[in-house]
Amino acid sequence: MSIETTTNTCGIALGRQMTVEFYDCKSATLTDAAALEKVFLRAAELSGAHVVDSVFHSFQPQGVSGVVVISESHFAVHAWPEHDYAAVDLFTCGSGVDFDVAVKALAEGMSSGYWIISSLVNRGILGETGVERLVPVVENQRSCGMQLSWKERYMHTRARAMSSCIDIYGCNKNTLLSEDELKNFAASLVGILAEGSPEQFEWACSGSEKEFEFACSFCRGHLSGLVSPENENVYLDIFVDGFFDPRQAAEFAVNMLKGQYYRMQPQVRQ
Repeated sequence: MSIETTTNTCGIALGRQMTVEFYDCKSATLTDAAALEKVFLRAAELSGAHVVDSVFHSFQPQGVSGVVVISESHFAVHAWPEHDYAAVDLFTCGSGVDFDVAVKALAEGMSSGYWIISSLVNRGILGETGVERLVPVVENQRSCGMQLSWKERYMHTRARAMSSCIDIYGCNKNTLLSEDELKNFAASLVGILAEGSPEQFEWACSGSEKEFEFACSFCRGHLSGLVSPENENVYLDIFVDGFFDPRQAAEFAVNMLKGQYYRMQPQVRQ
């Protein structure tokens, strides 16, 4: 049973969640936490997910709950052996996880005689101004086809460029006070944005120790920022004539600046 999709161009989803009802399962499997864990680990790996950890717990007198944590989110289950039934929740924030493969592997592993996709939901719909306050539930196994990555969104809309505001909070103050360190950070980030060492890198910086600005341009775009050492925050603006992954850029920035967390607001430019 495959998932039918239709095209939707209003935005992308941070994640996609599917709930599946598995009936007529082998009760012996549903009572064995270790066996059920193997089933879910195998399903996650076959589906293309990257397993981080797993926890499965047996209840008394019977029943199992478990979760496989994957880089893309999680696979979870609650099993009722007395009813030969398992409730499964699959969640992915990446387009590389194949739900069809996962469901078939789970059905095989639990010896399910019958299963139903009870819901398919897009989670965290990104509009032009951020996360929309809506959760469209998709029925009859029809996915509205929102992209799960900025690359898919960029290609689907035939965009020309990408831009993003990235705010880094709780940065290392010593790094922010050094213009050399900051210039090195900018050059490294530009190397990612330009897909290698840029042919040209122009740098400018002005302000005081309390707050200063910097800007640099390169062959495919520009990077600018406002630095607040007093608040330990850095505010970045990026434009690239072509595609760049805003999440990759944000994660690189927060790691190099030794920040605690980040916020971002990407845009595809058509």
